[in-house]
This record gives sequence, structure tokens and C-alpha cells, in this order.
Amino acid sequence: MSTSSVVLIAVAVVLVLGLLFIATTAARRDRAAAEGALSRETRRRDRGNPLLDEAEAEPAQVVTGRQVERAAVLARQEQGGALVTAPAPAPPAVPAYLDEETLAVTRRQFLNRGIVTLMSVSLASFGAAMLGFVWPSLAAGGFGSKIKAGKLDDILSQTSTKREPVYVPEGRFYLQPYPKDAVAKASKVYSGAVLAGMESGVVALYQKCVHLGCRVPWCTASQWFECPCHGSKYNRVGEKKGGPAPRGLDRFAVSVDGGQVVVDTKQVVLGPPIGTDTTGQGLEGPHCA
Repeated sequence: MSTSSVVLIAVAVVLVLGLLFIATTAARRDRAAAEGALSRETRRRDRGNPLLDEAEAEPAQVVTGRQVERAAVLARQEQGGALVTAPAPAPPAVPAYLDEETLAVTRRQFLNRGIVTLMSVSLASFGAAMLGFVWPSLAAGGFGSKIKAGKLDDILSQTSTKREPVYVPEGRFYLQPYPKDAVAKASKVYSGAVLAGMESGVVALYQKCVHLGCRVPWCTASQWFECPCHGSKYNRVGEKKGGPAPRGLDRFAVSVDGGQVVVDTKQVVLGPPIGTDTTGQGLEGPHCA
């Protein structure tokens, strides 16, 4: 065993002995204070006291429990043998139950009810916020409603001047002109309100790529819609030209009322199948994606 281990053991033993000494001394002092023990000097002075010597010479007689019982029996016989009977206990009192108004609310009940109320209000607020977020704002004319996109002449003029589609953010769609000479070919592929909008000279294309849902931007150089995520490409009117997309861009029904273009975004119309090319528009420049 090393020297350091011996020193540590010795220190531990000394500490334990010291704690035992302190505890024993404290217990002795407490017992002396409780019993009223006399000091050593007081006991030495009392040794010569004759009264104390007599008291110590004649110790007090100890009375046992049997003697006490015998004395009680003799006392009862002297009284004629009558036994003292204890009075019959009174019936237990029926507790008077208090109503809730008299009892009031305890602190625990108040805290529990407060926590439950707070959690209920929080969950209700969160649910209302989620409903307000996912519910289409029909009154405001947002996505999921009929949107007035502007005058047809202004839209055709803007697309012709800037060589780019008109983007309507509240409806999440692009507006592109549709050539009049391609309507006959389009009637073999499209139908309904989509074809009616093409006959009026405009088509509304959903901004989302049909491959994985990325937003498809317009490429000014190539004059195509080109998805930056996986390279899907669509011509000016949203017909597929390349990439992994399974069809052309989805679109919305379009109507022209009094020269005003109205796009119905409540229902998405699936895009044309692969191989559809009603306009014959080819690549007009380098790709952006």
C-alpha cells in the first residue's frame, strides 16, 4: 500500500472519530440540559448536607401497578360494590356538506381550471389560424376563386411589347396570348372554357411544374417556360417540349366578359399530353435552365 493511501485512510479515521466525539458531546449536553443535571461543584457542596444524607438514607417507597389495582378494588367495596359505568358514546355527527358556492374554489382547482382554459384557448386560436390559412379567400378574390386579370387588349399589348407573359400572383398563373391560326388545331386537343379562352386569344397557365411542383419561371432567351429544379421545358402556351414532366402545364378556365379577362382558379385543368404541339413554336434562344 502506498504512503498516500495510508495518509488518506488515517485522515478519514480521524475525521470519523472527531465526528463521533462531537456527536457524543452534543448529546450529553442536551441530556444534561433536559434533565437538569447538577454541576460537579454543586454535587461536592451537597455531600456535607445532613438533610440530603437523610433523604438518601431513606429512599422513597416504590408503588407497583398491582398495589394500585388492589387499592381501587378496596375503595369500590367500601362504596357498596357499585361499578362506575362509562356513559354511552354519542352517535357520530352527520357531516353537513357544503355546496360549491359556499365551499368556493380551492387553489388547486383554480390552477387546474386556469391551465385547462389556457390550453383550450391556445388550441382554438391555433386551429382558427390554420383554417384561415388553408381556407381560400374567396371574398378577397384570391387563389381558389374567379379573378379579374385585366382587360384583354392591355394583356395582349403587354405580352407583345415585353415578350413575356403577364404574371398574376394572387391567382398563381401566367397569361399568354394564343395565336388565332392555331385554334383549329387546338380544338382537337382542348375543350370547354380552356378552348373558349384560346378562341378569345388568351390562355391561363398554372405556375406549378407538373413534375414535382416547383414554380416554373419564364425564360426570355428561349421564349419557353423552363423549370430550374429538374429541367422540364414547356413552350409559350405550356405544351411540353422536354424534361421529365409527364404532360404540359396545367391551366385554368378563361372567359372574356366585356373585354375583361376572368380566370376561374377553383378547378385546375390538367395539361395536354406529351407530344401536343398546336402552335409549332420552336426554341428561340439559349436555355435558362
